[in-house]
Parts: sequence; structure tokens; C-alpha cells
Amino acid sequence: MEFSDLYSNRILEIAGAARQMPRLDAPHGTARKVSRVCGSSITVDLALEDGHVAAYGADVQACALGQTSAAIVAEHIVGSTPAELRALREAVTAMLKADGPPPQGRWDDLKYLQPVRGFPARHASTLLVFDAVAEALERAGV
Repeated sequence: MEFSDLYSNRILEIAGAARQMPRLDAPHGTARKVSRVCGSSITVDLALEDGHVAAYGADVQACALGQTSAAIVAEHIVGSTPAELRALREAVTAMLKADGPPPQGRWDDLKYLQPVRGFPARHASTLLVFDAVAEALERAGV
């Protein structure tokens, strides 16, 4: 696979259509992650209610891959449980690092990131949002 194949039209569409998710005023958990390889960064805020994510905010300063994964998370995170989000992080990590299958259901768009598995230097920026969400959940005490 060539490097140019990594940035498919669908990846660029998702990244380009990402809606802004303003930071939360009073989050239960916040975390910031930075890729040492490319400098991409993401800060996420989570508010939880009744064991589910009730609100999500983010500041994303990332490459197209980081923007894509962050956009997919932003689209589907509200209503998710901490356990679901931790399992999602494991599934995406396995998809990239161990040839695991892509997530299914509402997270199906993550399949477009499968080509990243062939570019280990791009794994960190693709996983930033998942790592930030996991840390924000920990900081929220869940």
C-alpha cells in the first residue's frame, strides 16, 4: 500500500465534515493527549449521567487521521457507557496493531481507518481520541 492510499476520499470527507464540539463548562472528566510523532493533540471533556456519556466536548488539533477518528467519536459518543468506550478503544487498537476486525454497528465508519494499520507511525494520531476518552473516564471516576 502506498502512503497516498492512506488518505482515502472517505477519510478526507469525514475529517472535513467534522462538526465542532465546544468544550464543556463543567465536565466530570477531561484529558489532553498529544502525539509525539506528529504533534497532533486532542483535549476531550466528558459529562456523565446515569452511567452514560451525557455530553461531550473536544478541541482537536490533528492531522486528517486524528480528525477522522475524533469526528466519528464525536458523532456517536453521547449515550455510550464507559465499558463500551473502553471496549471500543481496545477494538480500534487491535484493528490497527493486530489485524483485528473493525468495530461494527454505530462505530462502523471506523473501518475507513483500517489502512492505517500498515503505517505504524500513524497509529498514535489515530488513537489519540480513544486514549483521551479513556483517561477522561478515569478522571471522572468511572
